[in-house]
Amino acid sequence: MSWVFLSLAIATEVGATMSLRASEGLKKKLWLFPTVSGYICAFVFLSLALAEGLALGVGYGIWVACGVALTALSARVFFKEPLTPLMAFGILLIGAGVLVVEVGASHSH
Repeated sequence: MSWVFLSLAIATEVGATMSLRASEGLKKKLWLFPTVSGYICAFVFLSLALAEGLALGVGYGIWVACGVALTALSARVFFKEPLTPLMAFGILLIGAGVLVVEVGASHSH
């Protein structure tokens, strides 16, 4: 169940970040509720994932890596923001780093 909660944390955080971008710095008040509620839900879901036994370093690392990747891809699709090959390589490096943390955590038991 911890992975379900983590997935929900990632999805709501990315949704909140996209809402923040759509709000143009909270100038468009319509986006205030989805931004704030999305971030609150993201932290609640992350805390539930941790309460289910997910290791903090692993859970937070995956949350951040997926959040960065999905936010960059979403910003490209919805807001036509740049996603250069160098940026994509950076996202891959973040993913590789999280994988190393995950493998390291599984070998510590």
